[in-house]
Amino acid sequence: MSENRPLSIWIVSGEESGDQLGAKLMRGLKKRLGAERLQFGGVGGHAMRAEGLESLFPLEDIAVMGISAVIARLPTILKRIRLTVDAVVAAKPDLLVIIDSPDFTHRVAKAVRQRAPQIPIVDYVSPSVWAWRPGRAPKMRVYVDHLLALLPFEPAAHERLGGPPTTYVGHPLIERLDEIRPKAGERRQAADAPLKLLVLPGSRRSEVSRLMEPFGETLALLKERSPRPFEVTIPAVPHLAAEIGQRAGAWSVKPKIVEGEAAKWAAFREADAALAASGTVTLELGLSGVPMVVAYRVSKIEEVLKYLIKAPSIVLTNLVLGENVIPELIQWDCTPEKLTEALLPLLSDTPERRRQVEAFRRMDDLMRIGDEAPSERAARIVEEVLSR
Repeated sequence: MSENRPLSIWIVSGEESGDQLGAKLMRGLKKRLGAERLQFGGVGGHAMRAEGLESLFPLEDIAVMGISAVIARLPTILKRIRLTVDAVVAAKPDLLVIIDSPDFTHRVAKAVRQRAPQIPIVDYVSPSVWAWRPGRAPKMRVYVDHLLALLPFEPAAHERLGGPPTTYVGHPLIERLDEIRPKAGERRQAADAPLKLLVLPGSRRSEVSRLMEPFGETLALLKERSPRPFEVTIPAVPHLAAEIGQRAGAWSVKPKIVEGEAAKWAAFREADAALAASGTVTLELGLSGVPMVVAYRVSKIEEVLKYLIKAPSIVLTNLVLGENVIPELIQWDCTPEKLTEALLPLLSDTPERRRQVEAFRRMDDLMRIGDEAPSERAARIVEEVLSR
């Protein structure tokens, strides 16, 4: 690195979670290298824009999930890939960071490597090569110089599969434990008080449309069989709150719907148990110490892909723990009757509940990275790649 010229770092994210990671990485790089020495370019959302990035186009153009949604938006996504690659190659940055959303970002990285092989490329967030399509790992070595992993088992997985050099930098949730975990008196309720149950139907419209009906029917069955009365809270992402409220209107058990992170974490800190869609929320619940049942349904096209899945679980918390302590009911098993049977033991002091709670206590040691925050460690590794 030359001390006499600004460093140009391009960061390309593909959805809101990547935008948040990108913004924290930008702050970490400013802290390590000095804001006056850095120039940023790339693709991001409101969080990265707030840190000084002028995005090539709105993140909403490409922030789609699921095979069906990607196919529907494919012409736009392909145009945005070409636009991004042309811009990176023309800018000749000192380093390119791609963040998550591999359907978009990895296509960008491959093309950049072919046209401008001198640009180092860091990938922030590993694709799920440990779960399915493991052949992607060795292919990544061609266009990824270093991989920053969010989950502690991923470096060993990439080493085993022949992937690129990988460093576990820690999950961003580690920086938020004070918000997620209950303070004194928040979770312990009087014996005659209603139980507090979280219902989390997902952060994508496709998840909500597939899970709200079986979740509502589960609560109706649970009401008949629960050892104590319960109250239901649904933390909803803002863009789906109205739809969730409309669908929950048909439920016999009326939930409280809350929006915003402060309200979400408050509900987590009070919760006795949860019924959740598979995803990052399972890590959030595990770190908060909330026993859960996980459910998921996909489209018929996506269902075919389940035969390619190699991981022993789709629940991230199970994978971090290395054992399947959390029940997961997927596709045809995602029925009100089976969900109720799995939830009932979590509503009282049972071996099933104690097993989850005791396992969650191990998560800190499994996910710990030392004194650095995840974003600080990520920035340090990026600086090391820049210095090569």
